[in-house]
Amino acid sequence: MYGLHAVEAALRNADRDVHELLVTKEALSALEARQVPIRISPNVVERQRLDHLCERDAVHQGVCMRVEPLTPPYLDDVLSSREGPLLILDQVTDPRNIGAILRSAAAFGAAALVVQDRNTPQEGGALAKAASGALDVVPILREVNLSRIIAQLQNAGLWTVGLDAGGSMLNGQGFAGRRVALVLGAEGAGLRRLTRESCDEIASVYMPGDMESLNVSNAAAVALYELVRPA
Repeated sequence: MYGLHAVEAALRNADRDVHELLVTKEALSALEARQVPIRISPNVVERQRLDHLCERDAVHQGVCMRVEPLTPPYLDDVLSSREGPLLILDQVTDPRNIGAILRSAAAFGAAALVVQDRNTPQEGGALAKAASGALDVVPILREVNLSRIIAQLQNAGLWTVGLDAGGSMLNGQGFAGRRVALVLGAEGAGLRRLTRESCDEIASVYMPGDMESLNVSNAAAVALYELVRPA
């Protein structure tokens, strides 16, 4: 992973195993100024070294770290120990979109992000950078069958809401007293038929302007705000 916020959050996360930290002098000073616990001896390098190691056009901000992926928690543990809505992504494949969704999830107090295992990218550098530290704040659960996980959430008392432009307007106040799992579809394609049919209801965000739809990460942010905003 790379980027100051992503690396800082990972270093502050006691559950994150860190193997190697490569950092410029300037970035190391920035981490030390923020009193980030440097849990491994840093390897101070020139910026060109990081340009070569990171993916093309990566905005690494002078820091790159090799880590182990976090161990996903069990769904039952998430439901019992974390408050807030859940997010379910149906074949969203752009790591930057997933990272941005994680950032919004952390900002609005979501409990977890559920993704389909085989059609979702791993938690790599681009995703971690876009998440801006949220990768170490909001747990990601990887599941094989989304319809099955939706049914499991419904059995646990959650109300599952699929986000789609053809649905009724999402009104957070209408879910008072109910915990919600918000289901979002892939970029362009939207929700798959089986996923859509598994949801308790289909809703859309209020858009009085001239655009018919939003990028999935923007739609997630608007929908999360609507769900958690005060009455």
